[in-house]
Amino acid sequence: MNNTLVILLGPTGTGKTDLSIDVALHLKTEIISCDSRQFYREMSIGTAVPTEEQLVKVKHHFIKNISITDYYSASRFEKEFISLSSKLFAHYNILLMVGGSGLYIDAACGKMDHIPDVDPSVREKYLNKFLTEGLESIRADLRLIDPDYYSIVDLKNHKRIIRALEISETTGKPYSGFLQKRGTPRDFNILKIGLNMDRYELYRRIDKRVDRMIDEGLEKEAADLLKYRSYNALNTVGYQELFRYFDGEISREKAVDLIKRNSRRYAKRQITWWARDEEIKWFHPEEKKEITRYIDEALAKG
Repeated sequence: MNNTLVILLGPTGTGKTDLSIDVALHLKTEIISCDSRQFYREMSIGTAVPTEEQLVKVKHHFIKNISITDYYSASRFEKEFISLSSKLFAHYNILLMVGGSGLYIDAACGKMDHIPDVDPSVREKYLNKFLTEGLESIRADLRLIDPDYYSIVDLKNHKRIIRALEISETTGKPYSGFLQKRGTPRDFNILKIGLNMDRYELYRRIDKRVDRMIDEGLEKEAADLLKYRSYNALNTVGYQELFRYFDGEISREKAVDLIKRNSRRYAKRQITWWARDEEIKWFHPEEKKEITRYIDEALAKG
């Protein structure tokens, strides 16, 4: 049998984690997480990491493996994934990847050009410039250094602008030159399974999931991480809203409502990311038998 990476993907709230345990046990393999928020060891409730019971049932990789103070990128993930998968394929013909981070899944599949790591001091320079001189200052830098990317980037998103600037300065090559998506062929087969459902049902599940996180102690988790709020890992749904509550900007009730709203918006962006990927076979999360049958038949064909 040819080596195959089975990818179970889908927007937040679709039950990927629960289903992945059953699928991994069926395939007799291990799970490679591709949820970039679950990489950080200091975050648990707000990132919905697998439970201890689930981690015991199936061995997981890339769960709580770095600190929120560490710099991490899709290019670094790609390198680490290739190293890990080559070792695991020596023991398994099939590996299961699970997650909702589209960029990182693309990296694993070899669908993005190699973007080198950058000098942290360069990133710090542009971040400080943004904080002291404002958005227009770094916009002007980008317009001068990389006019092609300037013409397509969201000019309100300072993180993307800084990312382009730091890569351009570190490499001496415009960031737009790395976005050709030529990719790198993989020496294993890739099978993509997508989970989705009716939008109303998905949003209802997301709202209930947020309520459950609050009951489990998300507010305390966020309070414990407040001193690290400047790190990019915490610039994410579930923490930023509670930080605003701690600052007295909004009420606790408003913070919870915003977490729900922003989680729904995040799910919508995830769905949009995969909308044009014709390699994905979509299922409702409750179609477990149909999913395992589809995987078995696809693997049998080689």
